[in-house]
Amino acid sequence: MCGLVGVVGQRDVGVTIYDTLTVLQHRGQDAAGIMTCDNGKLNLRKDNGLIKDVFRTRHMRRLTGQMGIGHVRYPTAGSSSPALAQPFYVNSPYGLALAHNGNLTNAAELNRDLFNEDLRHINTDSDSEAMLNIFAHELQDRRKIKPTPDDIFDAVAGVHKRCRGGYATVVMITGYGIVGFRDRNGIRPLVYGSRETESGREYMIASESVALNSQGFEIERDVAPGEAVYIDIEGNLHTKVCCEPGEHTPCIFEHVYFARPDSFMDSISVYKARMRMGEKLAEKLKRERPDHDIDVVIPIPDTSRTSALELANSLGLKFREGFVKNRYIGRTFIMPGQSQRRKSVRQKLNAIDLEFKGKNVLLVDDSIVRGTTCRQIIQMARDAGAKKVYFASAAPAVRYPNVYGIDMPAASELIASGKTDKEVEKLIGADWLIYQDLDDLVAACAEGNPNISSFECAVFDGKYVTGDVDEMYLKRLEMSRNDAAKRNKNGGEGISKQQNLVTDLSGDA
Repeated sequence: MCGLVGVVGQRDVGVTIYDTLTVLQHRGQDAAGIMTCDNGKLNLRKDNGLIKDVFRTRHMRRLTGQMGIGHVRYPTAGSSSPALAQPFYVNSPYGLALAHNGNLTNAAELNRDLFNEDLRHINTDSDSEAMLNIFAHELQDRRKIKPTPDDIFDAVAGVHKRCRGGYATVVMITGYGIVGFRDRNGIRPLVYGSRETESGREYMIASESVALNSQGFEIERDVAPGEAVYIDIEGNLHTKVCCEPGEHTPCIFEHVYFARPDSFMDSISVYKARMRMGEKLAEKLKRERPDHDIDVVIPIPDTSRTSALELANSLGLKFREGFVKNRYIGRTFIMPGQSQRRKSVRQKLNAIDLEFKGKNVLLVDDSIVRGTTCRQIIQMARDAGAKKVYFASAAPAVRYPNVYGIDMPAASELIASGKTDKEVEKLIGADWLIYQDLDDLVAACAEGNPNISSFECAVFDGKYVTGDVDEMYLKRLEMSRNDAAKRNKNGGEGISKQQNLVTDLSGDA
């Protein structure tokens, strides 16, 4: 899962992109990058780290130009090398830069075809670089000195024809404009909007609506499945659906965990969806434990807070903040290795003993993935004096790998894979465990937009909407993405040529 932004403005956009990426920092903490175009000159800064660490004043002074794209990354394929920081760049045709959120399910096939048929060299193992080269090949096939909007839309259509999976992408075409497009099922999110300035209208394309709101852009709408949005350098907007769209199935885990609560995803309020998750979980708890002895409901900060508060209200129970969060520790779910995740939980949270001592507490989290975090948190609650510790998940059991851009790769690393709820309950050390029902989760999200009746829920039900994921694919994915593979790749990966671009394409250090 990553965050991306593209801006076409009437003045330098570097600071706007930087400020937008800080709002999208929750979507990726591994690496960050910005590329701008200033009268045909490209300026790039990217490296591993948080936004505040990657960009200094000296970098921002060089990121001039009236259009640009930015990216925050968290790795879904194992490696954390600076070589894999985005945007990626190719010089032909025109000079293209790409930022990508998602995962291509046919990346290996694409890499072979790019080499054998398109005669293009791929410098990393990133499917984002493969997508960039496919777009470049398709656009170059148009053989135009100056590409028209139709040429660009035809190139996007070629990308859709060749690429499978979930993806949202922005591409900057040097001297011409920025195009954003979304996969045919609309799995990964993308939204665009505009704002009026004294100099004229400016446009932004981004992963979440909150990114636009934060910079004073008015949301136009979500990019439709299979659609491309192109803003040329003069600020003219062009849109076209570039392929036959499939069933619109946005990723439901955006609502569960990834997206900020103040965002709208496909016109659905994330905040309201999480409220409804809490209501429906409370209804299930009433059915299964009408005579419960819960004294207090305590959220595990931060994502579960909205669901936990509504659950407590529905049950007529006290809601208390029992954990204090260290805000300088990253999200443990996206930490690259199991040992690092274990270490981070104790650094990240500290219990307030007064809220636990002598009480039966219901801890509420947004989901349970590997079980590392919740097991330690339950023990923290017991150490703080809780009599009984119950655990509620606002999402169903995560039993299957994700293949569309979320790092839930190996079934063997998912605590609920192949296990009953009672077995998971014992493994995490809870006195009682309750999961959200999948039908209730879908209903909680779908209520916000009646035009969307289904979601991408593969991590819960094992149904992969693109229809090209089989057992062999999942085995290969597990071998490349499990924690052991990540340790090996991070320890032995060589330096890519892309790493030489971490300062500036002009060569200014």
